[in-house]
Order: sequence, then C-alpha cells, then structure tokens
Amino acid sequence: MLHNDPSSPGTWLMHAKSDLALAKLGDKNDILLNQLCFHAQQVAEKSLKAVLIKENVEFLFTHNIKTLILSLPDQIEKPSFFEELAILTDYAVATRYPGDYEEILEAEYAKEAELAELVYNWASQFIEK
Repeated sequence: MLHNDPSSPGTWLMHAKSDLALAKLGDKNDILLNQLCFHAQQVAEKSLKAVLIKENVEFLFTHNIKTLILSLPDQIEKPSFFEELAILTDYAVATRYPGDYEEILEAEYAKEAELAELVYNWASQFIEK
C-alpha cells in the first residue's frame, strides 16, 4: 500500500496510527504536552477523514473535528465519546507554536490521548467492516 495515496482510507488510517504513536509518547524526552496534544488532534482528524473517504463523502479541508463529525452520514452510529471529541480542534493550530494559550496539564493531555485512541480504534473497526 502506498503511504501517500490520499484517496485511500487505509493511507489516512496509517497516518493516524503514526500520529497516535507520537501522541502517546508522554511528556518524556523533552516533548512538550502541547505538541503531544497536536498529534492527538491529528489522530482524530485523519481517522474521521478515513471514514469519510470510505463512505465517499466529500469533506472540507478543515482541522475542525466537529465539522468532520457533522459530515459523517446519518446512518453511521456516533459513539458517545464523540461529544467530547471536538475539544481536540483547539490543538490543531493555536498550540503548535509558542504563543497565547494556557498551559496544558498532564491530566488534560491524558484525556486528549485517550480520545485520540478511541477515535482511531473506532475508525479502524469501521473501515475493516
């Protein structure tokens, strides 16, 4: 499988899985929590886009998780954790560089990493059907 075929749901999931591995590194080796949360956001974004591609749904080029969730066809059952998933959008741009954002606490990071893993697993199961 090509690692860069944007029309393949599997490619998007492969990239999401890589981001998940990065997001789960934890605050060791001088890795900042904001950067780990950025990768958690990327997991959600790429996982949702993989499902949208599998369903042949055109979607906006956006980092907004809520927009992507709303783009999912109605017949797709949305797990309850989707209600919390939109919080990851905040990490798409604002926290990537030094600037005006509140310090991210360990508990917040742990929650975002958990959400990332949940959405990745959900998308993987959906695409394997």
